Formats: sequence, C-alpha cells, structure tokens
Amino acid sequence: MSVYFLGGGNMASAIVAGMSRQGGYDITVIDRNQEKREHLSSCYRIHSSDKLPELTAADVLVLAVKPQDIQQATADIKVNGALVLSIAAGLTVDILRQFLGNHQRIIRIMPNTPCQIGLGISGLFAPANIDAADRAVAENIMRTTGDVVWLEEESGINRIAGISGSGPAYVFYFLNALQQAAIQQGFSAEEAYLLSLGTFKGAVSLAQQSGIEFVQLQKNVTSKGGTTFAATSVFEQHQLTQVVVDGVAASVARAEEMQKQLAP
Repeated sequence: MSVYFLGGGNMASAIVAGMSRQGGYDITVIDRNQEKREHLSSCYRIHSSDKLPELTAADVLVLAVKPQDIQQATADIKVNGALVLSIAAGLTVDILRQFLGNHQRIIRIMPNTPCQIGLGISGLFAPANIDAADRAVAENIMRTTGDVVWLEEESGINRIAGISGSGPAYVFYFLNALQQAAIQQGFSAEEAYLLSLGTFKGAVSLAQQSGIEFVQLQKNVTSKGGTTFAATSVFEQHQLTQVVVDGVAASVARAEEMQKQLAP
C-alpha cells in the first residue's frame, strides 16, 4: 500500500516512525524542506519528494500540513479517488471536501505526541459514506502509533483534542509543578526530576496493571489525617478537579473557535 504524507512535521514523523517499525507500507513524505526530507529518508528508510506524484484510488494521502496552509497546499492536487486521512485540527470533513473538489473518501484523525514512541492515543472520525475497508486502513495505520478510539460524531474531534490531544501538556505541567515542589523541599533539580518522573511512571503503571478506578487507587493510599490526606485536602480546597475540568472545557472551546475561523 502506498501512503503519501503531505507535510513532514513532528506528528507526520511520529506516524511514519510507527508505520516503519511495523513494516508493510510504501511511504513517501512530501515536503518543501530538503533537510527535513533527507532526515526522514535517512531515519526511516522511506521515500521523500518535494512534489506529490499522481495519485490513484489505491493510494492513501495523509494531510499533515498546518491547518491554515492546507487550502493552498491542496490547491493543485488531484486526489483521483485516493483515501484521504487528515490530522489537521479545525478542518471539518465538509471543509476538506471543498478544498479537494468534493472528494468523499475522507477520515479525520486527532493524534497526540506520545505517538512518537508508540504510546499515543488517536481519535478517529469517519462520515457515514466511509466503508469498513477504509476504516480498517485508517485504524491499522494509527495502531502502529498506539491505541485508537472511534468517534460517533465529528464534534468529538474537538472534544478529544481537549483531552488526549492537549492532555500530554497537562501531564507535563503537573510533573513540572511536582518537580518545583521537590526543589522547594531541598532536593536538587536532578533529584527532583527523578522523584517526580518516577512517581508518575509508577502510579500510571499501577493504575494500568491493577484496573482499579482512579478514585479508589487514591483512597488506597490516603489515610485520614495522614500525609497524603493533608496534600489532597489542599487540592480539594483549591478545587483542583474543577480547575482541570475548566481547563479542558477551555481547550475544547478554542478548538471549536479555530474551526469557525478556518472555515472558508
């Protein structure tokens, strides 16, 4: 199967890395930057070019340029029935159809940065006209980078952008806060880094392996009147859960706003 990436940025590189690890794909990255093309070709042993070749219905085209650049980037492209996968935020299927001459075989994908190491999670949306075979192609490609979740409504793309799409940044934010707290308690920056990262890695692995609800796991390490209770009481006093909920809502609202701004 021939898969063409229009754009060779970080997320495209992450997906290419996953596909290359698994094998079985004929991959070509299209990018104007020669240095980027050479780097990708060298790292993943794929093809690269500054120009998209003529497509066929058996090909897959992944739109991986910035959302605001897609209209210009696709202006001269003849899709010729190829399956189009878009990882561009804010561009709905209807908008993409306008850019691609009313082309119908389009699936939207919202990946996240842990795709770079095969631990990503991606939301996928396919309109009703997309058949099972095309869905399988999209799912198989994204499973090379981690887990996938199919969304029943296209609006789910914006919602998943606010949770798993932006979510790694929330984790990094909390990791940094825990590191700063450790430094204030007298640990060196290196020690604080190891303590913060090790705590998070262990907690995530425990949650994954145990299958116990997050709330119950928290209760299991929180004795009333103990040290953990003292910390979580402060979190509750400042309504940390609500702060996170509000932050996600703001992210989703921004995704919806961007969608309106990108509409032609």
